[in-house]
Amino acid sequence: MPEKNIIVSIGGSVERAVKGEYSIDVKAVLSEAWQQTVKSRMSINLALFLVLIFGMMVSFIASSFFGGIELVIKDPELLQLINVIVTIAVWPFIAGIEMMGVYHAVNKPTQSKMVLSFLHRGSWVALSALLTSLLISIGFQLLIVPGVLLAVLLSLTVPLVVEKKLTPVQAIVLSVKALRFKVVPLLSIYVVLFMALIFLILPIALLIESSLAPLAIMVFLFGFSYLAPWYYNVKGVLYREIFGVYVDENTSEIDLADAVNKNSANKDTEHNGSDDTFSA
Repeated sequence: MPEKNIIVSIGGSVERAVKGEYSIDVKAVLSEAWQQTVKSRMSINLALFLVLIFGMMVSFIASSFFGGIELVIKDPELLQLINVIVTIAVWPFIAGIEMMGVYHAVNKPTQSKMVLSFLHRGSWVALSALLTSLLISIGFQLLIVPGVLLAVLLSLTVPLVVEKKLTPVQAIVLSVKALRFKVVPLLSIYVVLFMALIFLILPIALLIESSLAPLAIMVFLFGFSYLAPWYYNVKGVLYREIFGVYVDENTSEIDLADAVNKNSANKDTEHNGSDDTFSA
């Protein structure tokens, strides 16, 4: 007889998250994510490289359509339009990278081809990325603090759109409602990651005009090959602890994507209509 698929939830849950019934241990999250990074950074790095190349191609083609890169750079409105086009194009693939961090958090292996695993949610992911970018941008224009807070509160929106199969508005509302309870520890985690980035950039800023500039760039690239996967693995651990991850117990490889998609399809009706969980 074929083995029956058993879907289990690992970590937190949406129901507990909206009540603030979860805890965030800053040191434990960073440590666990770092351990995952040491073991599995190559798949994320390769995926990021592929997305970067694709994004550059989209930017070049779009810029050429509007008269060339030099003209676009001189026109703030055209530059903003190009940014929107690139965001729409690349975020469906970045969603796969976000989910790599989630998979690592539940001890599942990943491959770089996962950037293609969630394109069926691509339109919702792109819309979610645009909405969150707009909200964060408005926050920074008002004052720096609201922008920072919104960046933290909306940081797990895309995994919610993919793994829980929510609409962008539902994911945004849920992310804000759940993460508002733990702003300080969440902010502390992202500050650590940001400071690590500043630490990597500093040698380039100091040595850019010297003969040691190539060495500084090499040090930055090497450090960034750890920092970028660490960032996504941190988000994966946070997502697991706050919202939980549905996993097929019989799944051992990248086929976990199918389990997530099947579970999301089964739960699609639970997150539409008049579900109070996602009401404003």
